[in-house]
Amino acid sequence: MEAVPRNPVETELTVTSPEQMRELGLKLAELLRAGDLVMLSGELGAGKTTLTRGLGEGLGVRGAVTSPTFVIARVHPSLGDGPPLVHVDAYRLGGGLDEMEDLDLDVSLPESVIVVEWGEGKVEELTDDRLQVQIHRAVGDTTDEVRHVTLTPVGERWTVADLGVLTA
Repeated sequence: MEAVPRNPVETELTVTSPEQMRELGLKLAELLRAGDLVMLSGELGAGKTTLTRGLGEGLGVRGAVTSPTFVIARVHPSLGDGPPLVHVDAYRLGGGLDEMEDLDLDVSLPESVIVVEWGEGKVEELTDDRLQVQIHRAVGDTTDEVRHVTLTPVGERWTVADLGVLTA
């Protein structure tokens, strides 16, 4: 992974393989704690679920982390004393937080790490503190594995977190 300084608030990384995306998830998991919200966005096939798979592995949760597209949300309990991982795919949900209310994310957030794919405009109201992760990839008929990942911390919790450890 290669880090490119963008501004003091954002961290930009270049990831060149699915294995590096999973490794990024492993490193990011070291920073996560109960109450954290991570929002993932990017094109289909960008690596959102691969990153989340690494997060789950790093958090030590039970169950294979797969895309929750058709079930909307999956809960992966911790195998140790860490927080559970709640993995949400909000792609098919049209409304804001009101439509997601049945998922009880606001109840789960204090004791869990919640990762939401396609959550823009839908889950920001859950907390003032979140980490927004944008994954860009080449689109069209390509086998290019290069991804450009931009991590944007929002709120006091994330502006004091050392995202520099992700580039080590």
